[in-house]
Amino acid sequence: MAAHNRKVERLAKRIGLVVKKDQEAGRKADAFEEWLKFRGCTVVRKDSSLPINRRISEGAAPPAPADLFCVFVLGGDGTFLSAVRWIGDQPIPILGVKLGEVGFLAEITEDDLFNAAERILAEPFSTQSRMRLLVRVLRQGKEVLRETVLNDIVINKGALARLANIRTSIDDHYLTTFRADGLIISTPTGSTAYSLAAGGPVVHPAVPGILITPICPFTLTNRPVIVPEDVCITLQLDANSADIMLTFDGQAGLDIDGDDTIIVTKGYHPVQMITLPGQDYFDILKSKLRWSGGRV
Repeated sequence: MAAHNRKVERLAKRIGLVVKKDQEAGRKADAFEEWLKFRGCTVVRKDSSLPINRRISEGAAPPAPADLFCVFVLGGDGTFLSAVRWIGDQPIPILGVKLGEVGFLAEITEDDLFNAAERILAEPFSTQSRMRLLVRVLRQGKEVLRETVLNDIVINKGALARLANIRTSIDDHYLTTFRADGLIISTPTGSTAYSLAAGGPVVHPAVPGILITPICPFTLTNRPVIVPEDVCITLQLDANSADIMLTFDGQAGLDIDGDDTIIVTKGYHPVQMITLPGQDYFDILKSKLRWSGGRV
């Protein structure tokens, strides 16, 4: 009798479910939610659509409940990043489930969802810590914004703006002024996102570093740089800069100008990504990049 009670207690969990906003994902989520409830779980569901061009000033959604046992994400990388922002600084384990096109942040495919969920609910599971960046924006010396990102921050000029001149310092030591369409500061996890498209290297998530990747630099000698994870990166625009935006994981943005200083350091709260046996980072990498004949 006692053993039975322990099993019931173990399965009575509160589960977060973040779902891409489309019909296919919704149907899969409906079936999965019923499956979870049948096993005694309560479900906190959040439908997610990528909020392109949402300004920080519009405010953020309420954070995820602190008592969630874990979060399942049904969708692509954009949905996963939205879920990470929902979790915030809380150490809630998260699992990405690929729907359709292969993504870098998903651990399993939709065909494996129920088997993986059974294992996670019934047995101990492993997690891998993924570094996040802490980003602070100072306006005339006063902090006006503090954000964390899993993939990257991007300084981007508008369509009609001139090249951005971005003065970059490492630990208060001047590095260079990037004259470019923009600049990406990313984690190793984010190395396969916008940074890769801009010519940056692929960096394994376990490598302790931060990537600095210029976007279409005017000077060909401005190349991507990987710096140690424990440095402080300081960025500042020219005084006459205009039509420049700072974006956070592609989820939200902030208009910035020469009055702003951006300070980037390693975050205090990594993301706890659930890992399952038989899944390998290099297999996902080969498939997504179509190496050695692999297909997406």
